[in-house]
Amino acid sequence: QPLHRLDTPDKVNGRAAFGIDARLPGMKIAAIAIAPVFGGRPAGLDEAAAKAVRGVHQVVTTDEAVAVIADHWWAAHKGLEAAAIRWQDGEHGSVGMADLRADLDAASRRPGAVARDEGGVDQALAGAAQRLEAVYELPFLAHAALEPMNCTVHVHDGACDIWVGTQIPGIAQAVAAGILGIPAEKVTIHNHLIGGGFGRRLEADGIAHAVKIARQVSGPVKVVWSREEDIRHDMYRPYYYDRLQAGLDAEGRPVAWTHRVSGSSIMARFAPAAVVNGVDPDGVEGAAEPPYAFPAIRVEFQRVEPRHVPTSWWRGVGPTHNIFVVESFIDELSAAAGADPVAYRRSLLDTNPRARAVLDRAAEAAGWGGALPAGHGRGVALQYAFGSYLAMVAEVEVAADGGVRVHRLVAAVDCGRAVNPDQIRAQMEGGAIFGLTAALHGEITITDGRVAQGNFDTYLPMRIDEVPVVETHLIDSSEAPGGIGETATAAVSPAVTNAIFAATGKRLRRLPIDPAALKRG
Repeated sequence: QPLHRLDTPDKVNGRAAFGIDARLPGMKIAAIAIAPVFGGRPAGLDEAAAKAVRGVHQVVTTDEAVAVIADHWWAAHKGLEAAAIRWQDGEHGSVGMADLRADLDAASRRPGAVARDEGGVDQALAGAAQRLEAVYELPFLAHAALEPMNCTVHVHDGACDIWVGTQIPGIAQAVAAGILGIPAEKVTIHNHLIGGGFGRRLEADGIAHAVKIARQVSGPVKVVWSREEDIRHDMYRPYYYDRLQAGLDAEGRPVAWTHRVSGSSIMARFAPAAVVNGVDPDGVEGAAEPPYAFPAIRVEFQRVEPRHVPTSWWRGVGPTHNIFVVESFIDELSAAAGADPVAYRRSLLDTNPRARAVLDRAAEAAGWGGALPAGHGRGVALQYAFGSYLAMVAEVEVAADGGVRVHRLVAAVDCGRAVNPDQIRAQMEGGAIFGLTAALHGEITITDGRVAQGNFDTYLPMRIDEVPVVETHLIDSSEAPGGIGETATAAVSPAVTNAIFAATGKRLRRLPIDPAALKRG
């Protein structure tokens, strides 16, 4: 039944305490500058100039960063500017996107670790009446949470207290203890609310930086990252490069499907025991178990670490890239078969009634097949991920200059027993907007070893006038509850790009959406 969240009033009226709200007697504030090239280190600075800034007390260096300690953040920030830090870039100072793309492209042409291989794919492809191939490319993505990375630390009397909003307090405790060389029970984590995590606060790097700084400071110190540091020293959703092939019979139905995922393995670092026979289960989630019945299917994972660029979880993890790839390519098959995209998908769901039900509900609610003005289109995406089935229809408009406006998103979801329908709708709306922001604008690029983006002028958030109507329809189900917090994030991008294809006839195999590729005339 619908229930109001108990924490909403405090979050609205300002009483809720986030990590950045920590206040302690005698606390100083630190601004941090981390080597602009991952793996770089400080090579020199003007400490006297930094200390000449009013309110600055101390300049601290670590292996990879410089921090200025001051009475307030602005003084610390100005002190960093005055320090005129010089950096040693290391071996990655000339790396750019062309290098990273070449690494992925080369790897994608080699066989990968097999996640699924059924039905004799090679024989089925050889006998196919028609074969299709495609390469899909998805960028690094930052988290860009509203609350920038921050951590307050007090190292004292052989112990350490940490005030932070984190998803991993146990790991944070162990990391701090390791840096300080003290028992873990001497580290106390005072956990706070998180002003946006999306996977970013599953990492302890921000806590490690703060502990390394605080052990050189007398008294508590709050380390606050600028927005530029937050974006340029994120741990990014991996850059993926996927190669697919499918065979169709004379009637346009798929007889074989292959999908090779090439990209970073987050699990290899975070939970290496979960990587079995070279397959990262997160890397192939959404690809290895599509809702469709393919007579022959092979899914592979090719691990390619992006040299020096750190990668990590991002809301929706593996499915945020795999669902885009799978649902775009299935749309290509339907176009090659001359079939309606909904009808084509439905024909592959004879053994999957839950998937068929969400597809039918979303199509009906969206008015699938109804007339649209010129330049408008509808697209559909279907997925099984996080234990839930979801279908989404997007209605878009593509202007003559290539600009894309998404007018409406209609979703039908079977997440098992709907414990709190209001919360499900809220998560669907938030997840769809989060995923749509990435589809329209999200891209982190590397130039001369550095992240090129730095603030919301170059890493664009979706603005409120871009937000479409989001409609959510719940399937009444007695199945066990599935996930909902990340579900809509994955489906929205292929629904939108498939709608763009319907409106323009142009297939987008790379995100974010590039208006220049859609410009008419």
